[in-house]
Amino acid sequence: MKDIQYQNHIYHTKPVRPAWFSKTFPSISFYLPFMRVIIQASGVCKRGMYSRSKWCHSSFRIFEHLERIGAQIEITGIEHLEQVGDSCVIIGNHMSLLETVILPCIVQSVRDVTFVVKQSLLDYPIFKHVMRFCDPVAVSRTNPREDFKAVMTGGKERLGKGISIIVFPQTTRTVTFQPEQFNTIGVKLAQKAKVPIIPLALKTDAWGNGKHLKDFGCIDTSRIIRFAFGEPISVQGRGSDEHQQVIDFIQQKQDEWA
Repeated sequence: MKDIQYQNHIYHTKPVRPAWFSKTFPSISFYLPFMRVIIQASGVCKRGMYSRSKWCHSSFRIFEHLERIGAQIEITGIEHLEQVGDSCVIIGNHMSLLETVILPCIVQSVRDVTFVVKQSLLDYPIFKHVMRFCDPVAVSRTNPREDFKAVMTGGKERLGKGISIIVFPQTTRTVTFQPEQFNTIGVKLAQKAKVPIIPLALKTDAWGNGKHLKDFGCIDTSRIIRFAFGEPISVQGRGSDEHQQVIDFIQQKQDEWA
């Protein structure tokens, strides 16, 4: 299986010249093969033949389709994912559906991983089969008390099995980072499970929000897709300092990329 080829733990998309149709109609050129990947993966899931390596491969196919239409992808800090122990909590900002479908081929190639996701994603037509396969921790976003309990219980259970957790602590996806909406649930999970935190800054507004279907907006290949992983953070005490370190890392990267 092909995977991402890093140079000194850094990845940059190699210059490509997309076909005329892809350059002129990038959204159509991307969504058609994207849906084909999801439908194929869903079919394999329903037959009980899906695996983590196939999940990673499906994600990588989407990664490649983005590059074929002219999108530029940059990944840094992958070495920090490699240096932690059995599992970790990856805490990042949230911009679009893109990170949900691309992060598996970035993180799963290094260590087993799953997500904390909205329950609605597990009920999404076709897409739900792949999401359910990765055994995420589901939250409602309507009952904070129950959501906190679900993350603490389900998250700790998965971390104990060596499965890392990706958490997006914002209340909603935003194209600009808003620290005041960034809650401490990821830090509290890492504290409870006694595992390190890996901060994740991302910029994925190349995948826009749609007017009628929020998850499927226009693809803007002029905007670079960026993922930056920070150094591991061990939680001490109540975790307030560590929470601020995550925020500072993400804010610093957003400022650099701006």
